[in-house]
Amino acid sequence: MRGPVAPRDPEKKRQFFYLMKDKNVFAAPLQDGRGITPIYLDGGRLIEASKFVGNLSDEKLIDMLKTAEGFKKLVHSMGVIVDGCDRDTKCKFVFQFYGKNDILGGGTLLEMPVRCDGSEHLLDLSQIELTDEDKEVGQLRYEFDENGFTANVTVKMYLNDGFDAPAQEEDAPCDLTSDEFSKHIKDSIVQIGNTYRFNKAVEKARRGEDTTIAFIGGSITQGAGAVPINTECYAYKTYQAFKKITGMDENIHYVKAGVGGTPSELGMIRYDRDVRRGGEVEPDVVIVEFAVNDEGDETKGVCFESLIRKIWNGKSHPAVIILFSVFANDYNLEDRLSPVGRAYALPMVSLKKCVTEQFYKTKDTGRLITKAQYFYDVFHPTNTGHSVMAMCLEQLMRDMKEIVCMEDTDFDKVVSPIGTDFDSVMLLDSKDMPVEAVIDKGDFDSVDTELQAVEMNLDIKGTPEFPYNWRFDATKHDSFTKPFTIELMARRLLIVNKDSGSPNEGIADIYVDGEYVRSINPLDNGWVHCNPLIILNDTECKKRKVEVRMAKGSENKSFTILGFGVCV
Repeated sequence: MRGPVAPRDPEKKRQFFYLMKDKNVFAAPLQDGRGITPIYLDGGRLIEASKFVGNLSDEKLIDMLKTAEGFKKLVHSMGVIVDGCDRDTKCKFVFQFYGKNDILGGGTLLEMPVRCDGSEHLLDLSQIELTDEDKEVGQLRYEFDENGFTANVTVKMYLNDGFDAPAQEEDAPCDLTSDEFSKHIKDSIVQIGNTYRFNKAVEKARRGEDTTIAFIGGSITQGAGAVPINTECYAYKTYQAFKKITGMDENIHYVKAGVGGTPSELGMIRYDRDVRRGGEVEPDVVIVEFAVNDEGDETKGVCFESLIRKIWNGKSHPAVIILFSVFANDYNLEDRLSPVGRAYALPMVSLKKCVTEQFYKTKDTGRLITKAQYFYDVFHPTNTGHSVMAMCLEQLMRDMKEIVCMEDTDFDKVVSPIGTDFDSVMLLDSKDMPVEAVIDKGDFDSVDTELQAVEMNLDIKGTPEFPYNWRFDATKHDSFTKPFTIELMARRLLIVNKDSGSPNEGIADIYVDGEYVRSINPLDNGWVHCNPLIILNDTECKKRKVEVRMAKGSENKSFTILGFGVCV
């Protein structure tokens, strides 16, 4: 083998910190057969990853990461390493800034071919000129010529002259089987609660009857951070644990219904479709995980309690378990939501109680797992983190099995700690009409197919959420002229719209009974996902007329109504 005739002098050795280190990723399939792994860095994720993976603590440097201009001044180049897969696999590394006006399409896009052989490739930023449109670092992604495999990726941030990087520590392996860690697992149990329904489900399974354990929540329940997402997520691992606890296998069924970036306000609307599958599935155990998603709940807990009651009152009388996950910045809404579990005597598990306190210890004083080992990014767990979540739930279920409750909790006697206004909510869209309704589509006469898609159950490919929608497609109309209207009996109503990052989406105004209620801007959240909003909250059920029209200045923009939540 011959080497280069005139090898270049080595690059100057620069100080660096890790953005990610030996991160396990999955090449998710695209329609054309290629694989892709997007890693989002907006919304504070770049900063949090730099803190807990790269040990960055200098507030001056952290502040520079907030903008594209600051990032460019700080970071000279990026070192990218890919291995752990077939070394002949072709890979392209893409680094993207988000735009100020056109979020996904307006920022600078950088691309670099990368060999999957463990060698480091440098993306030099020093010669790149940013534009006035560049707002912030948005995402990086790996594009492979094949799909369906895992790889390990590392990204180093090399700094410009004049900046000092923190020392980069190597994490000691974490032992989840140790006696010390099992104590933390036990600490996760907030409350065992009333075990009557859970033990009924175990007995049912042991009789050989079909028994279903279901999971509803946000992106963590969807499996985000797990690689692969279908079998390394906490939900699947908990399902496997439930089979061990019951001693059964083929009669135990699994439903996973997590939707990223959405609160219980949407969960209560989609429960019947996504978990019960329109009545085809009646779960026996349901784990509810919205502790890090419900900041967006307009009712500050009423929707969560309504969802709990909706599940509890189901035909199959399922056991309900509340799961409190946690973010890398220690955030969750356990204090807001745990009163619901206490009032209804529901089993509860807290990952914050399990891992957060020990994060801030040293190896010598009791740290057993680091943030970098637990978190895939600022929001989602790694495979190890998902395993910890499943271990906590398994510990709870084993403890529940040992406690016999002779009677069920009487929900009718419980004093509601927050509110249950929406516990009878039903999904209404172009497919399902749970109540009599008169609809005039007006100019909303198209169907949107570019939807948020999520991996349900054991699927690797995403299932589109709310496919039976109404869309005003501005490309098919000269201009907006005729609103969407629906007339129905209701006391409470929610509208679900599609958010987007496309500048082609516009603002819609909502009217109820002729009165202006609110305007909805699908660009507020900046990405394609489902957004529920309350448009009526009354105590009287009577005939209502809802009107959706494009706002002034948005007549040549598009808008999608995904569906409605209706309480009668």
